[in-house]
Amino acid sequence: MNKKFLEKAKKKLEKEKVLLEKELMRFAKKDVKPKGDWDTKFPELNSGAGGETLEDKAKKIEEYEKLLPVEFALEKRLKNISLALEKIEKGIYGICEKCNRKIPQKRLNVCPEARLCMKCQK
Repeated sequence: MNKKFLEKAKKKLEKEKVLLEKELMRFAKKDVKPKGDWDTKFPELNSGAGGETLEDKAKKIEEYEKLLPVEFALEKRLKNISLALEKIEKGIYGICEKCNRKIPQKRLNVCPEARLCMKCQK
């Protein structure tokens, strides 16, 4: 893979990583262990005098439940991007993890964090 393409891919991956982390920070917190794990913040439910109604609490919990699969998808993509950046540093970027063949640059342009070639992806 040529150096110019690798630099372009690295910049694209780094930019996407920052965007994903910002999005996750809106509703999740980063765990120290295991590395790269995020947890959707459970809503604070007020009780006592002047507290929230059951309906308000239910809405907060419903919103929390909706965010769980979003967190999972963003976290998974973030892990793949981090892995791709590590592969660039190690000089093994763009190699299919299944068949060990080169992943075409066209595929990497569309999905720079791709871990498999299109044949193995199917």
